[in-house]
This record gives sequence, structure tokens and C-alpha cells, in this order.
Amino acid sequence: MAPGVVDPAVSQDAKSSLEQATAAYDDTLRFYLNGTKVVLDDADPEITLLEYLRGIGLTGTKLGCAEGGCGACTVVVSQYNPTTKKIYHASVNACLAPLVSVDGKHVITVEGIGSVKRPHPAQERIAKGNGSQCGFCTPGIVMSLYALLRNDPEPSEHDVEEAFDGNLCRCTGYRPILDAAQSFSVKGCGKSTTNGGSGCCMENGNGGGCCKNGTDGDDQPIKRFTPPGFIEYKPDTELIFPPALRKHDFKPLAFGNKRKRWYRPVTLEQLLQIKSVYPSAKMIGGSTETQIEIKFKAMNYSASVFLGDIPELRQYSFKDDYLEIGGNVVLTDLENICREAIKHYGEVRGQPFAMILKQIRYFAGRQIRNVGTPAGNLATASPISDLNPVFVAMNATMVAKSLDKTTEIPMSTFFKGYRATALPPDAIIASMRVPVAKEKGEYIQAYKQSKRKDDDIAIVNSCMRLTLDDSQVVESVDLVYGGMAPITIAAKKAMAYLQGKKLTEKETLEGAFAALEEDFDLRFGVPGGMATYRKSLALSFFYKFYHEVLSKLDAAEVEVDTQAVGEIERAISKGEKDHKAAEAYTQKILGSERPHVAALKQCTGEAQYIDDIPVQKNELYGCLVLSTKAHAKILSVDAEVALDLPGVKGWVDHTDVASPEANWWGAPSCDEVFFAVDEVFTAGQPIGMILADNAKRAEQAARAVKIEYEDLPAIFTIEEAIEKESYFSHFKYIHNGDVEKAFAEADHVFEGIARMGGQEHFYLETQACLAVPKSEDGEMEIFSSTQNPSETQAYVSKVVGVAANKIVSRVKRMGGGFGGKETRSIQLAGIVACAANKMRRPVRCMLNRDEDIITSGQRHPFLGKWKVGVNKDGRIQALDADVFNNGGWSQDLSAAVVDRALSHIDGVYSIPNVHVRGRIAKTNTVSNTAFRGFGGPQGMFIAETYMEEIADHLKIPVERLREINMYGPETGMVTHFNQELRDWYVPLMYKQVQEESAYARRREEIEEFNKTHKWNKRGLALIPTKFGISFTALFLNQAGALVHIYHDGSVLVAHGGTEMGQGLHTKMTMIAAEALQVPQSSVYISETATNTVANTSSTAASASSDLNGYAIWNACAQLNERLQPYRTKLGADASMKDIAHAAYFDRVNLSAQGFYRTPDIGYVWGANTGQMFFYFTQGVSAAEVEIDTLTGDWTCRRADIKMDVGRSINPAIDYGQIEGAFVQGQGLFTTEESLWMRATGRVATTGPGNYKIPGFRDVPQEMNVGLLKGVEWENLRTIQRSRGVGELHHPFFHSLPCF
Repeated sequence: MAPGVVDPAVSQDAKSSLEQATAAYDDTLRFYLNGTKVVLDDADPEITLLEYLRGIGLTGTKLGCAEGGCGACTVVVSQYNPTTKKIYHASVNACLAPLVSVDGKHVITVEGIGSVKRPHPAQERIAKGNGSQCGFCTPGIVMSLYALLRNDPEPSEHDVEEAFDGNLCRCTGYRPILDAAQSFSVKGCGKSTTNGGSGCCMENGNGGGCCKNGTDGDDQPIKRFTPPGFIEYKPDTELIFPPALRKHDFKPLAFGNKRKRWYRPVTLEQLLQIKSVYPSAKMIGGSTETQIEIKFKAMNYSASVFLGDIPELRQYSFKDDYLEIGGNVVLTDLENICREAIKHYGEVRGQPFAMILKQIRYFAGRQIRNVGTPAGNLATASPISDLNPVFVAMNATMVAKSLDKTTEIPMSTFFKGYRATALPPDAIIASMRVPVAKEKGEYIQAYKQSKRKDDDIAIVNSCMRLTLDDSQVVESVDLVYGGMAPITIAAKKAMAYLQGKKLTEKETLEGAFAALEEDFDLRFGVPGGMATYRKSLALSFFYKFYHEVLSKLDAAEVEVDTQAVGEIERAISKGEKDHKAAEAYTQKILGSERPHVAALKQCTGEAQYIDDIPVQKNELYGCLVLSTKAHAKILSVDAEVALDLPGVKGWVDHTDVASPEANWWGAPSCDEVFFAVDEVFTAGQPIGMILADNAKRAEQAARAVKIEYEDLPAIFTIEEAIEKESYFSHFKYIHNGDVEKAFAEADHVFEGIARMGGQEHFYLETQACLAVPKSEDGEMEIFSSTQNPSETQAYVSKVVGVAANKIVSRVKRMGGGFGGKETRSIQLAGIVACAANKMRRPVRCMLNRDEDIITSGQRHPFLGKWKVGVNKDGRIQALDADVFNNGGWSQDLSAAVVDRALSHIDGVYSIPNVHVRGRIAKTNTVSNTAFRGFGGPQGMFIAETYMEEIADHLKIPVERLREINMYGPETGMVTHFNQELRDWYVPLMYKQVQEESAYARRREEIEEFNKTHKWNKRGLALIPTKFGISFTALFLNQAGALVHIYHDGSVLVAHGGTEMGQGLHTKMTMIAAEALQVPQSSVYISETATNTVANTSSTAASASSDLNGYAIWNACAQLNERLQPYRTKLGADASMKDIAHAAYFDRVNLSAQGFYRTPDIGYVWGANTGQMFFYFTQGVSAAEVEIDTLTGDWTCRRADIKMDVGRSINPAIDYGQIEGAFVQGQGLFTTEESLWMRATGRVATTGPGNYKIPGFRDVPQEMNVGLLKGVEWENLRTIQRSRGVGELHHPFFHSLPCF
């Protein structure tokens, strides 16, 4: 058995007893799938619902993380709810749901609700509203919206805003998705006069209740606004709940194999019998934690019991002095029960239920709340559970039942240790009894702080309860915390101190604080980290609670800090775009707003990604075996045990590469190996690959490979590398002017250090590859999720030992890239190709999220040591800086990244004397790589750091300091690398953004707000930027294209760029359509492949639209020249079909190869001569934030962005890139934090559970985006005079004002 696999030690007698107890159970699963009945007699007990769906070809549902944190796998499971006695359409994470959980239910996938030919309104509106870019997350988002509409066809704006709390998107910035979804919402009351109704019951003064309850006499239907050109949403046309399921007989189930068996009792008696004979059987409600243990911790539970279909455990009842909640009531139902309880008991006595409701609101995402249960939450005994502190503080009682007895366990005694409880082994949690509050003198509040507002684990949470007598003396108190100890814990010293104290005396607060500090004396290095912050939160929560209680007492003898009461509440988010920005230059096609060409396919699940390609005959699945050491000698590798496991077919390592030289790869420095040989240099470095007949078996076998190491010294940080002088050989500098003289003459000299951490790409589709060997001449096809097909081709040919002309590298689309698939995809492609070559069988591998993060690198962490010389008037005279990035264990693209940081360290500021130097730190971390901005954001961050420091020292408003130093006619228009700025509009946009955002007025308002608010503070910042467009490597600035015109007038285009969601194919089809004078629908791009366009550059550096667009334009120009005689002959109205037909019969070539290379560029480092960039994309942004300084909670209240993209080819695509880049940058500067385990050097933040990219509720509450218009771009010699915004590195930095 593979190491790490756990099987509970159970006697054979217990197993026999279990078999006897369940002998009469049925073994057949029956459910409906997209309206069709499914009967499974031989269901695989080890697969999830997602694996089943994808296995039968329904690949629209995606695997994004396998831990229920991203929502890409969302499906809808319609079921009769035993709690509410109604049909409920639950959005669920198919990656977590065991197959047994859908018996008797109706599973609906994205394919089941619509297709490209007949889309569901939800699919159509997200597609046409530009809510899908890479499209990998889109099916899950569509299904979350679908679930919302099925449960409430008339959702409020608030319902829509919160419907996606279990979904993530890395591309769009969420704004267009929310806008599309809000088209279904009913604004306020459906019958209000503002919504076209006859008047709301509130407006009419009805005393008969709300019209939403359906009790009033006005039957007029609610009017909903359907945007022009969209399908109207008609709830009565949805898939019906199958009538047969209304009568479905839920039979007890038992099925499985030798490794695992599932049991599904349908009565409490059956469950208790199972528990009695087999106490160690794994009880599973929502499987939200168990499936993660199975997937990532290799746990194997041989007997699992699904509890979700036992009606007795899903009931609730209102008693006189407590509410009894069934242990298996799902959290979504618990929300509704709590609302009902507040109405039933009143707001005062219903305080406990208001607190449960408050904590559930931000408890995971809706998909988890639809299956998670209180019992599951309690039994797992997580020390950071949001609900457990509420139950403990409320003095709730747990009712535990076993076959022969019922035990009542006070929640205050339930948690015994880390993940250990007082629940008897043979008992289950039957219910919870939550006492109601007193009518007078009892006060309750709950708190939670996490990195991200929605769907995030708590850093610290708490529930506090206090009862006072008539003289404000404390009668009883409970201060219960999570995140402060290995268990949910009470602050016993603080509680003891408060007992009997008069709350309104000043000394009470001070004494409680002192006691709390004794209760929670967290030291540096405590598990979970952030010791000081966590202690601060514990104190802040109590401070807020103390003053909230005082505010309700109306106590005159003590001052109430009312500003500490309450939390930051977000408004419904909104945004505006300037849809008239391109009016002045819009042509027939170019300049018009058009949706992504694949958006509808992505919204219906029909768009194909690498792992959606149908399984090939004899295909094998690969699983990487990775180093667990940061730096070590490999003493031995033993795969024999793994090879003996069922279904395992082979092992591949460095001995299987064509030659020892072929094991080396890397660009521009070939300093990395596909397979480690004698030494590993980072945790996560590939050592080999196991091949098996399915992915699960490959994973199990990979864990069984035994590797012995001898540890070697390791370096992890830039500071350690500097201390030990561990650098790569690359060293570049830019030296302009006389820096030493300028420092000597400057009025002030300031120095400082700027640090910037890394960032995980978190593309929703992980690295994936399929290699298909051919039977002749060593040919091979590589289907890879890569931004770089040509480099993939080059290295695969080397690995398998054939010429490049035998390898075809293909990519149709990627589920996101952001630079992470520019080079790092080649590692996986080379290994998979080596495996396919050895086995002569197709081999597929799609990395798990954790594997992807620990192997594929991230944004480079940076350290900048800067020194500036400034005059009294604020003019900067000199800049000197040493810039270091953490390259990791190999160079990858680190050299080009640090070079770009040096070229952007001026920001937008004219500095006459500059000397900046760049080095790459060599460490034993994962090799860092390209990421949107490619060193530009890090260089600009250093620039804005010294600008802020100068402004602080000189007491000048930083906005004014930026103006003083901005490039312009007075200050100079030549950069420190001697490039003249042309078409320079940053000063104009700087002025426009201030005017359009009412910047000066809001600055005054914020200053007044901050004067009058002690704890909540607001900030406003304005950042101008420029970003150089061109590859810094000269030879990469070229592109080719191939254009075919067919008899029927249709056009096929191939070019060297790849589609990763940035809309490149959309823009390229528009360029070809405009050039050839045909409708865009007549132009098609099938894929990017090395056998159609050779020697392509990677799709990166925001240059792909320029390069490939001009290559296509060049090819079309050749075709137009050949076709001109036929256009003249056939007339202006002739169709391309007629023209092409006539030309073909005259033997005219209807194919053309286009080519383009960027002119004029060619910078020489050291000499500081030549042009580095073809041009600069420019922009300005302003952002306003509010932060609660007691807790660190914050929100972006507003963002205003203006970009100069020249003449936009497609403003809709460009707006999508701007919004997406802004929110991704916001993540970098706020919620996203990569953490590492020093003992192993391994990345600790390996999935959405602990790496927090922004969610739907993190976007600016108001987001306004515009494109510069009303100017001329006289010097812009690009395709249609547009500026590159392909991956839009530039607005990424616009999120800096949030920081």
C-alpha cells in the first residue's frame, strides 16, 4: 500500500457485522442527468461527481482546484429538500461531491441548460456582456447564476451580488459578469412604481404584508428589464424537476469494491446500527473536508457513510427557550431557519440566531453552504471554524445519539484538543440546542477577520455574550475565540476578571484588556503566524463588543466610542465605461465593441481545453514525482513498489531522454533539467513520472516511489542570497548623466528600501499536456496549454531525439496564462513527450493545483535599495538604485524581468541623472518566471515608493510632486535609457482623471472624514504610469501569419499568437475581416500550430496584437492585390464567394503568408544607445479605500482608470483587460500572499484555501474605466494605430492606489 494511505484498524468481526447489518441494502444508484434517467449498477465508489461527468464526456464542468475553492466545477443538483419540504436547486462543487450523494436527485450541468445554437439567457448575457475571457471558470459561474434564477426568478440586486461567493475568475475582474447577472435582478420591490408596477405595498400603505409573500390581491406580474438584443428569461421554460423523482423511493444503499465501500442509510435507526457495529466508519455530510483529505493527504476511508438523505437529521423545531437544529441541516437551510427564528423569538431573544446568520454569510461559498452541515463543522473540530465560537458562547448543547443511548454534551466541554472532541466513538451528532437570549440584559455579538471578505478561512473569529443586571454589573460572560489556539477557546482569565465587575466603569475595560493579553500571549513562530496581528484582533474584537454593549445601555457615566461599533459594509457594486471612446475612428469592423469570438462556446461548455480532448486509444496518465527537499543529493530512487501497483504501466526519468544533453532546457540560459539527476535544487523539482491507466492510480503510485536524500545547505530569500553572494551571472545597468555630481549638489538626499513579494499566477486551467506519438519517423503531436508553441516544439524534438519538423505543437486556447505558460509549460510538455516516446502510447497530464503551484514559479519577489537627490522645489536630480529579484533555482526569464524593472524604475518621471543596476538572486525556491508586467510593476513600485518618501520629507502633496517631475516639455521628454517619448498624453490624462473623479473635492471630504473618525480611515491615491511595448530580446519582435480564402468565401487565418482569454483571436479576425472586406463571421481561427506558422514568438509582452495583426494585414494586402481585378470586374457588391470562385478558376493563389518585424528598435545595454521600446502604453488611475484600523478590514470604495490605447481595435476587449488587470493587481498589493515552509523550502500556499485571489465582493464598489479620446497619435506606427493591450501588463499597476 502506498505510503500515507490510511485505513482504520478494524477487526474482521466488525467488517462482518457491517456486512450483515447492510445485507438488505440496495446497490444501484438512480438519478437524472440533464433530464435523462441514469441507472448505475456498477458505480465506482472512489470517484467524485466531477470525475463521473467528465468521464462520460460532459467536459463543460471543469477541474480548477479539487478543493471546492474556485467554483469551476459547479453544477446544479435539484432535489426535494426535507427541511423546507420544497424543491431546491443547489449549486454544488462537483469536485467534492461523492457520486452517492446524487441518488434520487437531478444533476444539471452547463451542457444541460443551453448550447451555442440555443443558449440559456444566463449563458447569452454573460457571453455578450464580455463576462468570459479565458472561459475556464465560466461554466461554473453560469451554473451559480442558473441556480440563483431557478430558486428565485426575481432576485434582488443584493442576491445577485452575493450569488458568486463560491466562484473565482482570474481574467475579467468580475465587473462584466456582475453587470450581466444584474440584468436579471429586480431593483428593489418588483411592484414599486420605479419598476413599472402599480405601487409597492409599502408605498400604498398596505397593512397586509409584503407583496413578495404573494398574499396581496394585486396579481400584476413583476416587470423585468430585458436588455435589447437579449433573450428574455422565462422561468417556465426551464428543465422541470423530473416527476419520477417526486416519488423516488430512497432505499438504503451499499456498494463498492475491495478498497472502498459506500453506505447510504435513509433512517436514523439504520445509521446508528452502522455506527454501532463499525464505529470508525467515516461519516460524510457535505464531503467538503473529507474529499480534500482523500485528494491531497492520501487518506483512504474503506467504509464511508453518506448522511445527507436522512430526513430525521434535517429537521428543526422552535421550543420555548431554545431552537433545536438537526445535525445535518445544510448551512443554506440554517440561514433561513435563523431568519425564521429571529421573526419567531423577536430581535432581542433571537440574538443568537442573528449571530449564526452573520457568521454563515461569509462561511465558505454558496456551493459549500449547500452541502455543509453544523454537525460536520463540529465533528472536524477546526480551530478556525466560524460557527463553533457561536455555539460555545451561546452555551449550546449537542445531542449525541448512539444505538443504545442519547447523550447531551455542553459545547463548552466538547473540544478536547486539536481536531479532537468529546463525541463518543459510536455516536453521531443528532442535533444542536441553541438557547434563546434573555428578554433583557443579554448582549451578543460575533466577529470574523480574514484576508478576503467572501469564502475565506478566518485569521481570528469570535463570539461574545454578556448578561448584566439592572446596575450594569456582569452576571455572566463568554468570550470565545477561534484562531487563537489549537481549539475553539474561551478567554478564561478575561471572563473571570469581568465576572461581577460594573461594565460602565473605566477600569473594567483596562482590566479586561490586561487579562486578554494573559489569555492570548502568542509568541513569534506560533503555528499560523501573524502572532501580533492575531493578538490585536482579539483585543479589538472585545473593544468593539464592549462599546457596542455600552451604546445600548445609554450609560451617562462612561464615554461610548460609537465609532468602534459596527463594520465596513459594502454597497452594491457598479461601474461605468465610456462606450463612445472609439466613435471618432470606428470603421466597418475595427473600433467597434464586439464580444470575444469564443465567449458563447465558453458559456455553454462547448469550448475545448487540453484535458477536454477525448481520451485516445491506449492513453496513459502521467503523475509527476517531485522533490520534497529544497537542496539535496539524491542517494537513491526506487520505483519498484509503485510499478507493482494495479494499473501502473511505467516509470520515466532522466535515463529515458534521448541524450544527457537533451535533459537540459531553459531560455535564454539552458540551465535547467527536465528530470533531476544526482541533485535537487528546489522542493517541487521533477525527478520522474509514473504512468498508469488512470489519473487516480498514477497519483497513488507516485506517492509510493521511495527517494532517499542527503540534505545540503539552502538559500531562500533575496537577503540571504545577498549575504552569501549567491547570484546568477547576469548583470545589467543603465547609467545616464553624472549621478555623483548631482547628489553633491542636491538640496536633499534620501535613501530607502522597497520590497515586493511574489504572486501566484492562479490561471484557472493548470499546466496540461497531451502527447500523441505517431507510427512513422518519430512524429509526435503535442497538445499543450502553452503561450509558446514554437519553444515547446524545439525542446520536445530535443527530448525525443528527432528534428523539429517531426513535432507539431498545437494549442487551441488556454484557461488563462498571464506569463505562467510562456516557459514553465515546456517543463511538463518535455516530460510528457519523453513518456509518450518511451511507451509509444499517448500520455496525458494535467497538474493538480498544488503541483502546479510548487513546480511552475510565480512573479519575482523584488528588493530595491534606492537613493534620490532632490532640490527644495521638489525636482528630482538623481537616482541611484540596486535592484535584485529572486530568480529561484534556475534563470528562466529572470534576466529579462530585472532588465525591464530597470527600464521602468523612472515611472513617468524625468530624472536627469540615473545609475541603476540589476542582479538576480540564486536561491533554492521554485524558478520564478514571467507574470503580467514582467518586472515593470516592480520597477514602478520602487519609483512610487521613493516618490511617496520624498513627498513626506518635503511636506509636498505627492500629487503635486508627481506633476513637478512628470515627463514634459519643461522637464524633458527623454528617458534614462535615452528614448524620446512621443504621443505623450500622461499629463493630459492626469488632469482628466482628477476632473472626472472629482479628485480635489473628494480629497477634502476624506481629510474631513479622517479628522472626525478615530478608527475608520479613508485614503485616496492617484498613480500615472507608462509601459514600454516590445520584447527586450530583439529577435522576438517578429511574427508570421497564413491566410486562406476558400471557394465559399470563408477565410481561415493562422498566426503565431495564442489565445488565453485576452481576446487576441477576436482582434485578429476583426483585422482580417476589415482588410478583406468580409463579415467577421466569415473569418475563423482554428488553433495555433507550428505546422501552419513556424518559428513564432511567445504570446507575451503585450506585443501580440501588434506583431500578429500586422502579419495578418500583410497577408491580406497580398490577397487584396491579387483579387483587385475581380473586385473591379464583378463590382462593389460582389461577395467574397463570387470573387474567390472567379479567381480560383483563373488559377490565382488564394493563400498568402504574411510577415512583420518591429522596426527601429535595438537597444544596446551598457552603451545606453538605441531604441528599447517601439512605443509606450500610458494611463492614470485613482482609487479610494476605507480601512478599519481596529481589525484591518478594508474595501475599495471607488476606482477611476483612464488608458491611452491609441485607436482601440475592440474597446470591449480592451475594457475587459483593463478591469481584469486592475483586480489582479489589487490582489498582488492586498490579499495575495505566498507563504513558504522554511524547513523544506516548499510553497505552503498551494490552493484557493490558503492563497486568496480577489473574489466578486472584493472589486471596487464603483469602477469607472475610460479610454483616451480626442487626441492624435501622429507617431504611432502600429496596426490601426492601436497600442498593445493584449495581456495588458500596464493597468495591472493601476491597482497600486489601493495599496
